[in-house]
Amino acid sequence: MRHGKKVNHLGRTDSHRKAMMGNMAASLILHKRITTTLAKAKALRGYVEPLLTKSKNDTTHSRRIVFSYLQDKDAVTILFREIAEKIANRPGGYTRIIKMENRLGDNAEMAMIELVDYNTVYGTEAGKTEKKSTRRRGGKGKASAPAATAAPAATAAPAATAAPAATAEVTPADNEAVVEAPVAEAPVAEVAAPEEVPPVEETPAAEAETPKASAENEENAEKGE
Repeated sequence: MRHGKKVNHLGRTDSHRKAMMGNMAASLILHKRITTTLAKAKALRGYVEPLLTKSKNDTTHSRRIVFSYLQDKDAVTILFREIAEKIANRPGGYTRIIKMENRLGDNAEMAMIELVDYNTVYGTEAGKTEKKSTRRRGGKGKASAPAATAAPAATAAPAATAAPAATAEVTPADNEAVVEAPVAEAPVAEVAAPEEVPPVEETPAAEAETPKASAENEENAEKGE
């Protein structure tokens, strides 16, 4: 009776099964993934993972123990040099079993067993996504923008109001001087003065008012006499 004995013999003798597990473990270390039946993959996972844990302690004793199981110098060298560095921070679970389609001949369940750290699709490095930090920029610029736009408006208003005051007091003699001045020196006075203050039309009106005033004064003087 085999009560409590849960080892899957895989239809082979003990020596045959150990040799097969050693060859499959060496192939997994060399090629990083192999395809086999689901039952063999599950048996291989329990066989190779203790060897991967042993490779973290790189000593002569550990190398001899691993070599007694694998019987392959190249596999032992790769295990202690390359794979041990990859799995240094992993506390276990070095392999992954992925089920595949059944085999055509006998419809056996097939699976692929691979080392977790050598898969670029399911690996942790491929799954990481960089978080883009969104920052609100331009807060100070928006606050200063209205102030900047208000300042030119405030400065432009006095200039606009000051220009008519200056032109209202311009005499004909000043107008002639402004017209003779070059354009680059006073562009605002040259444009505003001829349109707003026509000197020729205002002076006749003032001269026309003086004879009427003198005539009224003469009449008043005659009536008073």
